[in-house]
Amino acid sequence: MTEEAPLPSERRARLIARVRETGSARVSDLSRVLGVTPVTVRRDLALLVAEGVLEKVHGGARIPARGAGIGAHTGASTGIVQPDAAPFGGTDQLTIGMVVPSIDYYWPEVIRGARDAAHGAVRLILRGASYEVDQVRRQVAALVGDDGGPGVDGLLVAPPVDGPEAADLGEWLAGLSLPVVLMERRLATGPYREPLESVATDHALGSGMATRHLAERGHRRVGLVTSRTSPTSAAVRRGFLAVAEELGLDVVLDLETVPLFDADWADEAAAVLDRCAEVGATALLVHSDREAISLVEQAQERGVRVPTDLAVVAYDDEVAGLADPPLTAVRPPKAAIGAGALELLTRRLAARADAAAARDSDGGDAVTGADRPVHRIELSPRLIVRASSAPRV
Repeated sequence: MTEEAPLPSERRARLIARVRETGSARVSDLSRVLGVTPVTVRRDLALLVAEGVLEKVHGGARIPARGAGIGAHTGASTGIVQPDAAPFGGTDQLTIGMVVPSIDYYWPEVIRGARDAAHGAVRLILRGASYEVDQVRRQVAALVGDDGGPGVDGLLVAPPVDGPEAADLGEWLAGLSLPVVLMERRLATGPYREPLESVATDHALGSGMATRHLAERGHRRVGLVTSRTSPTSAAVRRGFLAVAEELGLDVVLDLETVPLFDADWADEAAAVLDRCAEVGATALLVHSDREAISLVEQAQERGVRVPTDLAVVAYDDEVAGLADPPLTAVRPPKAAIGAGALELLTRRLAARADAAAARDSDGGDAVTGADRPVHRIELSPRLIVRASSAPRV
């Protein structure tokens, strides 16, 4: 008679008990004692280390020196990475590929959030891409290992989402044999438009908060400036227009521009300010910080006082506080996006390991943890009020 396989929670409790009993334990020892594959043990260890229950050592794990044990198992995965700490060792360590469109604006904090949540138990391999579908596909393929790459266990990706090529990319990502979690993006694939797992900011909420703030400061004739190339612009615009309509504000300007680094930016920025003067706009929401700061500088050169003549709220809050005057800004929870995406991917990998353990027990076909529902996590941004949006007088 085949012994029934323990539930994942029971198995992890036995794993913790074994480590507590011996002080520390290696993957090979835990695999033998628990009667599961080393892969299953490694996934369990990665999850428990990320949650602060165990502490990694070379080839295995131990109870943390600070005395945390089962009582510390809170489900949270926050903390500071120890750069010089030893990994599980060799193939005992999870390897996660991370593909982001930029490594010098917005995304560095997302990367830091994922790195800090890893607690050194997960190796992150970072690749910078762009907003181009072909480049994202090439970077992902290199990580997956088709061309002799590292062969990662899972992927954190911020792909393009608009247009038929982006839709094809989404289908390709969904068809990979390893789990994928999207960061600051949402995609649905297949005939039933089934979503991929994701962790993203509610940007419509953020722009709506900015609009409410401007209304509270006495502004009735408001405008919006968004980036023509950013995947975030559509949600920012949606939230801004919805709240403006709700509050009865006059949206006298709604323009898309090229980004700051484009050769045409200076002309388009001048056109924005010309339009503000023509329609009597008294307040703007500008996505992103770089464009907002540049607009403020050009406005001041024209003799337009910020915020007396024109209030400005930036979206992103990367460098808005360094402007003159410091800009009120919407701040997405960038570090939490990275940490949440890593935790979600780790839990998906743990579900796959549980399924593999069940397969090993009953001798059935391979399964992929499909019983775990797809998670789409949405985080709220914050409004940081500074000098650029003082009450209208």
